[in-house]
Amino acid sequence: MTVTGIITALIVGLVIGALGRLVVPGRQSIPIWLTMVIGVVAALLGTVVANAIGISTDTPGIDWGELLIQVLLAAVGVALVAGLGGRGRRAL
Repeated sequence: MTVTGIITALIVGLVIGALGRLVVPGRQSIPIWLTMVIGVVAALLGTVVANAIGISTDTPGIDWGELLIQVLLAAVGVALVAGLGGRGRRAL
């Protein structure tokens, strides 16, 4: 992977994280930087999952199937981290 590819993956990951946060209903009690980290991880995992199930990533333009998988993984990640992070913050 080239430097340009890594920078592109990071930018896509940041956008995926933001989209994942928007998809999850309600207010998330996690910082935006953590959401973006989850997005980068979801973008990488989404590409692996898309390749594993046979979605071609060599299509010209935007690969909507891969993008959908990435956003869903980001939404699940944001929901899990927000749920786990919110457990210790219950009001008395």
